[in-house]
Amino acid sequence: MAMIMNNGNYLPRIIDSAVERYLATMGAVCIEGPKWCGKTWTSSYHSNSEFLVGNPDNNFQNRVLAEMSPALVLEGETPRLIDEWQEVPPLWDAVRYTVDQRGKKGQFILTGSSTPKRKGVLHSGAGRIGKLRMRPMSLYESGDSSGKVSLQELCEGNLTPAITGEVDLRTLARLIVRGGWPGNLDIDDANISLLPSEYLDAVIDDDVNRVDDIRRDSRKIRLLLRSLARNESTTATNRRLKNDIKESDDEDVDVETVATYLDVFSRLFLTDNQPPYSAKLRSSVRVKQAEKRHFCDPSLACAMLKVTPERLIGDLETFGFLFESLCERDLKISAESFNAVLYHYQDYAGNEIDSIIELPDGSWCGIEIKLGANKIEEAAKNLIHIRDEIIKDGGKVPSALIVLCGLSNAAYKRPDGVFVVPLTALKN
Repeated sequence: MAMIMNNGNYLPRIIDSAVERYLATMGAVCIEGPKWCGKTWTSSYHSNSEFLVGNPDNNFQNRVLAEMSPALVLEGETPRLIDEWQEVPPLWDAVRYTVDQRGKKGQFILTGSSTPKRKGVLHSGAGRIGKLRMRPMSLYESGDSSGKVSLQELCEGNLTPAITGEVDLRTLARLIVRGGWPGNLDIDDANISLLPSEYLDAVIDDDVNRVDDIRRDSRKIRLLLRSLARNESTTATNRRLKNDIKESDDEDVDVETVATYLDVFSRLFLTDNQPPYSAKLRSSVRVKQAEKRHFCDPSLACAMLKVTPERLIGDLETFGFLFESLCERDLKISAESFNAVLYHYQDYAGNEIDSIIELPDGSWCGIEIKLGANKIEEAAKNLIHIRDEIIKDGGKVPSALIVLCGLSNAAYKRPDGVFVVPLTALKN
């Protein structure tokens, strides 16, 4: 069988090293994430043979074959790619069983753009099938960041000062609206909104119904997605989303429906919320336990709001929220490459830090995100204030405090110890 891709055309992804590590230690790896983020291309790059469940050739012959004889489709040179396995859930158990029988590492790579119900899956795959979450491209992966500053080194308190070059508002607006979709990188500016819009139409018209074969109200789905777009990068509750729909669209959706649809969005990897930082700091500060809401890519919020780069520049408040979303997408991708976790911090005293990265050893660093360089001073003071409050309350000293900026032209360390880094200079 001809492979999906020519390896010479492959754009390296940060997740590549994790895929290789999992293949060396597990019998199989499952790469999950939103559609069109590059899962199949990355999996094909790491595979020696492949089976595409969703191939439409011969009246979807592959799917029929997988349903009739799951074990048969696993035959082939390893690692063998099984693309969109969730379309035929028994494939999971077939992979798990085959891994047990062979007793070898790196046998299969599975991909999935939705999480199926457990129906039809008998075993969790624990110990046999490792799971990795893939996201759209970061700016470093898409070639829009110089990569002069390593996030891992920064979190360890190390930075080599560097002039990183000027960045203008229009460039940042374009990167937000375009998103990190591999298929959108070479599209002209006039059409960069089309792919994210088509993505959402596919979700609304098809995916939300196919994920568990339950028919849902597409009008209510669209209303909720629009509300999520208006509340991007906030900690809006389910009730707040319901009220926002009523206030903004003069429609009503009950809280139970909101919760049900949000679960579906999560299973489709359409949303990618940022959890709150739980105070392993031993601090007695009461921390709000609310997730910060995000689409998997800020371009989807733009598509729901019909935002163009020009409109974004004309609404700097919305620009700020969407820039924060862009930064936190990239921070999450990079942090996971060194086994760190991205959180946000918000306590009942009104203190907030946009992003917290917790490292594997339990150390943490705080990151404030600012679009304009004129806000760096304010952000640094906020970080220092919250750090001092946490330390005073018995918490752990951070390994680094960072201001991640849109329009800064240099990476440097301030006299107060706070690092300033442009987003377009960041890599993992």
